[in-house]
Amino acid sequence: MLNVKNITVEYDERPVVEDFSLEMGEGEIVSLVGESGSGKTTVIRAILGLLPEGGEVTRGEIFFDGKSLLDCPKKDLIAMRGRDMSMIFQDCGAMIDPTSTIGSQFIEYIRTHEKMGKREAYDRAAKMLTAMRLPDADNVMHSYPFQLSGGMRQRVGIAMAMTFEPKLLLADEPTSALDVTTQGQIIRQMMDMYKEHKTSIIIVTHNLGVAAYMSDQILVMKGGKVVERGDREKILHHPEDPYTVNLLDSIPKMDGEVYVEY
Repeated sequence: MLNVKNITVEYDERPVVEDFSLEMGEGEIVSLVGESGSGKTTVIRAILGLLPEGGEVTRGEIFFDGKSLLDCPKKDLIAMRGRDMSMIFQDCGAMIDPTSTIGSQFIEYIRTHEKMGKREAYDRAAKMLTAMRLPDADNVMHSYPFQLSGGMRQRVGIAMAMTFEPKLLLADEPTSALDVTTQGQIIRQMMDMYKEHKTSIIIVTHNLGVAAYMSDQILVMKGGKVVERGDREKILHHPEDPYTVNLLDSIPKMDGEVYVEY
C-alpha cells in the first residue's frame, strides 16, 4: 500500500533525513520514535507532500497504491489529501481558523472533497464528532475553536481526518499537548476507528508506551536516519542499537520494573 524507498530530504541542500525506507500494508500501524529533530515529522510531511518551504525530497521514491507521489501532478495530490491520505497534526487547534465556527470549517472541508449539500455535509460532520465521543455535536458545530478545550479540538481534528475513511492516516504527536487521561481516550478512539475502517496509520510519538500499544512495526530514528526497526517485541525486549537501549532506559521505573504495556 505504501512503499518509501531510500528517500533523502534536504532543506537548503542540507540533508535532514537520509536513506529512509518503509514498506507497509493495508491495516498496519507503524510508529516512528526518537528524539526531537530526528526527522520523524519530516518523513510524514514528505509522504503527504507538505514539506515546509525549502524542503525537498532529493533522492528516492514514494509509492502509494502503486502510484508515485513524487511524480504525481499537484492537483491529483491535493485530491488525495483528505480522502485517501489524511493527517492529524500535533496541535489541531493551531490548524483550525479561530475566526470561523467548527461547523463552517468542517462543512467546507467535506464539500471540498465531495459534492453534497450543506445540510448533508452538516449531518455527516456531526456524526463524525459524535463518533469521537464529543458531547452535544450540534453545540460543537456552532462553537468557535477558543470555546473548546485542547482535548476537544484534538478530537475535532481526528474527526475531520477520518471523515472519508482514508487508507492512510499520518499522525504527528497527536496526544503530546494533552493531559494523561485525555491522551488515553484519544489513543483508544484512534484504535477504535482503525479497527472499524482498517486504516493504515503512521504515528510519530516520543511515547514508547503509545508505540508499544498501537504498533505492528516500530522504527527508531536518530539524526535523520533509522537506527533500528522491528516489531514491538523486538524493540522493547531485544533492542540491538545502543540508542534504542538508551531510549528504553529513559522510561520511568518502579521497583526496578519498566512499565510499558501493550
